[in-house]
Amino acid sequence: MKIQNTILTISLLFVWMNSFSQINMDDSTAQVITYWDKGEKQSYFVSLEKYKIKGTDTTSRELINYDVDITVLDSSAKSYTIEWVYKNMSSNNPDSVMQKIMNISKDMRVVFKIDETGSFLEVVNWKEVQNFIKEACKALSKEYESLPNMSKFISQIEATYSSKAAIESASIKDILQFHSFHGAKYRLGEELTGQLKVPNLFGSEPFDADITVSLDEINEEDNDIVIRSWQEINKEQFRSAAINYLKKMANSLEIKQPEQDFGKDLGNEIVTTSKIHGSGWVLFSIQTITISLDSVKNIEERIIELK
Repeated sequence: MKIQNTILTISLLFVWMNSFSQINMDDSTAQVITYWDKGEKQSYFVSLEKYKIKGTDTTSRELINYDVDITVLDSSAKSYTIEWVYKNMSSNNPDSVMQKIMNISKDMRVVFKIDETGSFLEVVNWKEVQNFIKEACKALSKEYESLPNMSKFISQIEATYSSKAAIESASIKDILQFHSFHGAKYRLGEELTGQLKVPNLFGSEPFDADITVSLDEINEEDNDIVIRSWQEINKEQFRSAAINYLKKMANSLEIKQPEQDFGKDLGNEIVTTSKIHGSGWVLFSIQTITISLDSVKNIEERIIELK
């Protein structure tokens, strides 16, 4: 009887493990789907590094670190409701004002929906997020009202939270990175190419982008996969949006307008690589955004890692 119970336990464990497996070694495919339960929690460490390269020299470097606590608030046959809470913000910037600005989203909670496969749908509590940032900006404005151009700088921050669309396109890039590969099936070594709409951080219509996705690794024993994507935004659309944005900024700050031929070589490339467990939880993800103009590259690199 004891042997039979042991066999039954092992059999049930095998079934349980395979219920979370999205890997099919017979045809070398893998599908990224969320198999999460209500109340399930995970914690992640996130680092965001921004730096500028001119020629072969790195001219500036900024690093922001923070933690995220993720909770599955609800689950149904067709969707999940997820909560991200931002904690422990820190920056390498020695300026005390910039330190305060970097901490503007500390303790902020973002509640959003994904579909049954894990693809992002929408931010649910966008008004709460908007009010959270407004209150934080109000406190900053009061504390540093004597600083020149501080009010204009605060207005720029508030603009990225001005509407649901603005929040979903400009303010939750880490969430979009986390869920970028969910909902699709991939074959080992096969490159999938296509076009898609991507958020416009300047606030107007979404950009067209060419994208290539590749399943690089299948680790059957560890029940995880490694997926990579390359994405290039339409250069003319990006240049036009950038010029319009810079013109508005120039008017606001009362500085010189951009030249007519500005940004002829302007480019925007995004490379994302994620290691994802069979349960749908991201183990590690790195996204590098490179904005190129002539010999200058502005690079933003975000790493999300399970704690």
